[in-house]
Amino acid sequence: MISSIYRPAGTARRPLAMALAVAASTSAFGQAVQTKKLEPVVVTATRTPQIAGEVLSDNVVITSEEIAQSGQVSLVDMLQARRGIEISRNGGPGTNSSVFIRGTANNQNIVLVDGVRVGSATTGGASWAAIPLSQIDHVEIVYGPLSSLYGADAMGGVVQIFTRKGEGKPAPAISAGVGSYNTRNLEAGISGATAGERKFRYALNAAHETSDGFSATKAGAFGFNPDKDGYTSDNASGQFSLELAKDQEIGLSLLHNHLNAQFDNSRIFDDRNVQTLDTIALHAKNRITSSWLSTVQLSQSDDKLASITASGRNFFDTRQTGLSWQNDVSIGKDVLQMVLERREEKADTSNAAVNRTRTTNSVAAAYQLRRGAHLATASVRNDDSSQTGATTTGSLAYGYRMTNALRANASLGTSFRAPTFNELFFPGYGIASNRPEKGRDMEAGLYHDDGKSQFSAVYYHNRITDLLVTAFPCPVDPATHQFGCAYNVNKALLSGVTFGASTTLGNYLMHGSLDLQDPHDETTGRQLARRARHHGTVGVDYHAGSVRAGSELVFASRRYDDAANRNVLGGYTLVNLHASYDFAPDWSLFGRWDNVFDKKYELVRNYATAGSSLFIGVRYAMK
Repeated sequence: MISSIYRPAGTARRPLAMALAVAASTSAFGQAVQTKKLEPVVVTATRTPQIAGEVLSDNVVITSEEIAQSGQVSLVDMLQARRGIEISRNGGPGTNSSVFIRGTANNQNIVLVDGVRVGSATTGGASWAAIPLSQIDHVEIVYGPLSSLYGADAMGGVVQIFTRKGEGKPAPAISAGVGSYNTRNLEAGISGATAGERKFRYALNAAHETSDGFSATKAGAFGFNPDKDGYTSDNASGQFSLELAKDQEIGLSLLHNHLNAQFDNSRIFDDRNVQTLDTIALHAKNRITSSWLSTVQLSQSDDKLASITASGRNFFDTRQTGLSWQNDVSIGKDVLQMVLERREEKADTSNAAVNRTRTTNSVAAAYQLRRGAHLATASVRNDDSSQTGATTTGSLAYGYRMTNALRANASLGTSFRAPTFNELFFPGYGIASNRPEKGRDMEAGLYHDDGKSQFSAVYYHNRITDLLVTAFPCPVDPATHQFGCAYNVNKALLSGVTFGASTTLGNYLMHGSLDLQDPHDETTGRQLARRARHHGTVGVDYHAGSVRAGSELVFASRRYDDAANRNVLGGYTLVNLHASYDFAPDWSLFGRWDNVFDKKYELVRNYATAGSSLFIGVRYAMK
């Protein structure tokens, strides 16, 4: 029952109360603020730029300023401190990682890099460890079902990563840092744009990161090896666009990362994953008439993984090729959107049975309506897969602005997840007749933003049917699936309330988030693995002149490491600090101290997490 999510667990009780206090104090503190923040623009929620205050989908934007000031070196760690998100990781940075959005699994969410879809067709979901934070300008997180806009797998949300773009005069940038576990980082880039009618925008960035790390496993884990498990990452990104004429643009974007990361699989071998992530996209934006904007994009992403262990080398490669044509037609204040897409997924692995190709042809339409205090969106999409047939999804959302600062929202939406190639074809596990998972979500929320203080409270109820789980014994062919098989047998209910708040008082910014959720398997009644009932953050940032400093508290209640709920992962509370100092024009020192009190905790049973660790650096960025 949903009422059960409101009982705080012991470890999380104190930070839970602090998060509620931050939320409750928002309006009072907001009266002291003298400055107004510039409202961000969100693209992912509707596939068109929208002011955040008019976006009906629940969302969070991580700005370029937040990334720079945080001192973080890992995208996964950056996401851990955002509401609605939990993570798991098999060791330190560079090891296998998962991101859960509102209780959904890693393969029930979509990740885009500059509009290019990334992920593995064999295991499903994005390879988070291979996405370099050093190449990211900003991140948009949109919660809730978005299959009616993006197709398969958008059951819990969509995370879109934007690399840096060029504008203005040439602006070089360079930074270097060192930290605990012999972590080193070096970044360099340049961006800008030419003047005149045919403007050429450019941005080039490259980075090298390396760390000795710590042992990924702990005593008791399979393949425990007390050696250090570090990583090396060499990555780069580029954005180029040329304005052929007014409102006529062509462009190219690309991202590359080569990650060599150690992990533990035996005591006698230096096990490692060598992973390459590449994305490339060509686009043409053309304003056909004053009210009609056409965007064509041709894209390709490669997710290549070679796992090298004592037993040999196995490889798991996925190539996704996409072609989309999006048309946005303005009708007064409204927007009609029509989309045609084709996506091909191709797997090439060391297991020939999984080497397949799947194509999906899609057609979608959406409408955004604005009538005074009333906002509404409607969308519908049909995805026709060469493997699983056609699936139609839709969504409907309505918002009413009660005052200039306060808005109420309600929405309904459906979604689906296509079975992975492993769930369909892997010998002894996959079943070729497996069907897509289906989701049906209802949400209601309140949003307050007066330009000085922000507060949001959203209730969601997301029921997933035909849930693909490991069924034992296998209902289809137990003789050839002796250890169980992937099968559409269960259903899950992901329900909860998510709160977010921020406000300023003088030179201080206070912010917090709180998620009270009940993600459980309705067939077994058990809590979904590695999801907490309660998690959140509390933070205070300070800014005066050339000095910035901040502290954050990240907490989660206990979780279970397995679907049977036998192995408990204890709750945890982490305290992190960060600061920066502008010691000269365009120059700054920055630093971060994570896990200040050296909390011992696990995100995956018998896998280690970082202890108290420091990272400091210097940055030059022409403004």
